[in-house]
Amino acid sequence: MQVLARRFEMSEKKAVILLSGGLDSATVLAQARSEGYACYSMSFDYGQRHRAELRAAGRVARQLGVVEHKVIGLSLDGIGGSALTDASIAVPEIPGEGIPVTYVPARNTVFLALALGWAEVLEAHDIFIGVNAVDYSGYPDCRPAFIEAFERLANLATKAGVEGRGFHIQAPLQNLGKAEIIQAGLRRGVDYGLTVSCYQADEEGRACGKCDSCRLRAAGFAAAGVADPTRYI
Repeated sequence: MQVLARRFEMSEKKAVILLSGGLDSATVLAQARSEGYACYSMSFDYGQRHRAELRAAGRVARQLGVVEHKVIGLSLDGIGGSALTDASIAVPEIPGEGIPVTYVPARNTVFLALALGWAEVLEAHDIFIGVNAVDYSGYPDCRPAFIEAFERLANLATKAGVEGRGFHIQAPLQNLGKAEIIQAGLRRGVDYGLTVSCYQADEEGRACGKCDSCRLRAAGFAAAGVADPTRYI
């Protein structure tokens, strides 16, 4: 029995999922699971002001049945430069021009690098990330060109990649609008009431209803014709 169990473990299709606790990452996790992956989710306690998202990530991981959920501690607040990691910078509550101050420098590069390390340890060849280039805030590390470039890097910079057992960075939501993302998640059983998207959610996970993330989320539920389960302050 132990030999059979080990053979199954070695042959199962594994994926590492970046799970923030928000709407998009929950949808990506559900999609990976629906495609038959054994899912290993990874979240980051990086000094963000909206730490309620970490509790949301744990709830989503349990609801969607991941094999293992890791929370990795970082100190991106030590670098600063973002309204999400520096309390002295206000989170914008009206739309603006250009890349917003909620952009966290190099965040997705760092997150994907750590997910890549875990994937190599697990002998997983797929990493899922919930970036979107349609209904999004304009962050440069959410664009298809970034994902393509990181996949090339992943296959150059790892033992597995050099030996021909490389990696695929999957970003299945990149070309979907928020309403399409919500509909896809509902078809796969996501409970969006468990998620937190707000950039300045309170300790209970209640949303401000004013930040860019809240506006995109609310518009998505309205466009999808679905009741918004978000709890607001």
